Amino acid sequence: MTHPLLDLPPLTAERFASIERGVADLLSTRQEVVITQGEALLPLEGCIRSGARPGSTALNVVTGPYGTTFGNWLRDCGAEVVDLAVPFDTAVTAGQVARALAEHPRIDFVSLVHAEAATGNTNPVAEIGEAVRAHGALFMLDAVASVGAEPLLPDAWGVDLCVIGAQKAMGGPAGVSAVSVSDRAWARFAENPAAPRRSYLSLLDWKERWIDAGRTALPHAPAQLEMLALEACLERISTEGLPMVMARHSAAAAATRAGAQAMGLAPFVTRPEEAAPVATTLRVPQAPLVASKALAAAPAAPVSAAGEMIRVNHYGQAASLEAVLTSLTALATALGTDPADAAAAAEAAWSETLY
Repeated sequence: MTHPLLDLPPLTAERFASIERGVADLLSTRQEVVITQGEALLPLEGCIRSGARPGSTALNVVTGPYGTTFGNWLRDCGAEVVDLAVPFDTAVTAGQVARALAEHPRIDFVSLVHAEAATGNTNPVAEIGEAVRAHGALFMLDAVASVGAEPLLPDAWGVDLCVIGAQKAMGGPAGVSAVSVSDRAWARFAENPAAPRRSYLSLLDWKERWIDAGRTALPHAPAQLEMLALEACLERISTEGLPMVMARHSAAAAATRAGAQAMGLAPFVTRPEEAAPVATTLRVPQAPLVASKALAAAPAAPVSAAGEMIRVNHYGQAASLEAVLTSLTALATALGTDPADAAAAAEAAWSETLY
């Protein structure tokens, strides 16, 4: 008996290349795009292990938990690492990056997370890119949470390695990711004798066996369902229009923030301009207990807890007024308060932002 999700014809090289072009269009990039068959940590680690090596010096910007992971990988590659850490309830500034680069002129690799879904902050990549470009370092950006939710222009911002995933604002699967790679980055990889080869982490393998070979034969069998889901995400974004998708995320963030404040909850990221449009984090006493009660009241509410912080996710299909109101009502129920004021504040902020 046939099954529509199991009995599929093989994914052709032509269709795979077409999906790559869709990713490039989404990023407005002329750089080569490599679609990697796994969660975004795969290309992130591949970029670091290809671009860092003994004798190199890396500036690792830490604005959330992923920055710590990147620093560990960089050290494992033998690079000297300069960590620029800022409190997780704020954003790093271009001035801080520029000063770190000036204090360490040997820095030749910079790693940064655009939006931190875990902590709810976002960083000013365009301004930071100017500082990195002036210094001449290779610039790697983790844009997994930001793609589709806020402006992302790797070419214009001087990003050499821009890694994205489909599972956040794009509303797709976690099992497929992609990276745009500049000519400078390819040259850096080729010059690195320690760059992964014949490895799942190898971007050079993809370049030689797929891109340079004319994209006529795939190096291995692709993750077909994930690729088709990624294609569907790109089509859905194209149909709605990327500006509208980003506007929805901005409206959801503003509505969540306004509704939470109407309940007396303080945002973890205090400055609205530093708050990511994919998730809103809130300071809540006994957060795990409150989150548990909220989920008991509304199991579908995209709410989670860590320490004394509650995170409300509003990305992908959850970037909607309905999802925001569901989360706020669940939190109000858990806190024993009337959700009416929160809902009114959220609706007003949604309308003001979106219309």
